[in-house]
Amino acid sequence: MIILGVDPGSLSTGYGILRADRGSLSVIACGTIRNRSTTPMPERLHSIFGGLCELIRAHHPDELAIETAFYGKNAQSALKLGQARGAAILAAVTGGIAVHEYSPREVKKAVVGNGTASKAQVKSMVHRSLSLRSVKTGYDTADALAIALCHYQRKSGPQPGPGRSWKSFVAAHPERLSAGGSV
Repeated sequence: MIILGVDPGSLSTGYGILRADRGSLSVIACGTIRNRSTTPMPERLHSIFGGLCELIRAHHPDELAIETAFYGKNAQSALKLGQARGAAILAAVTGGIAVHEYSPREVKKAVVGNGTASKAQVKSMVHRSLSLRSVKTGYDTADALAIALCHYQRKSGPQPGPGRSWKSFVAAHPERLSAGGSV
């Protein structure tokens, strides 16, 4: 399986492409699609879309993993991030690739084990997990690789199935429920 991880941004969109083969992971490509702040937004979106379409054509990923929108205090930044995400998702859909979304907290928890980890901690764990000793990556590239790693873990890890839902737990262990309804 080949996974394209994307950390969207209107000025800097990180990407990381991982190959998962029989339990081993390798980095096929990683980097950043950069735009100047003076470039009009439509041209930035075209650059993101075109750059990702080119990567999709070159590497034929099976799936795209992307970070969900982060809602900060700045509405303008949130709108620009949403537009960059849209360009990335459109590139995947145009290429016939399934899209999977993960929250920043979920990615950090999957890679570092802590949903409030710093960017430096995420970058360090990505480098360790993928043995990137000689590859220098910026935060956007490391975040994109982290998103791809998170997706790989979700796909290859234990999947919820019968007997793992809250409803099945309650049915199997009624004695563990108190009269007040708490566990």
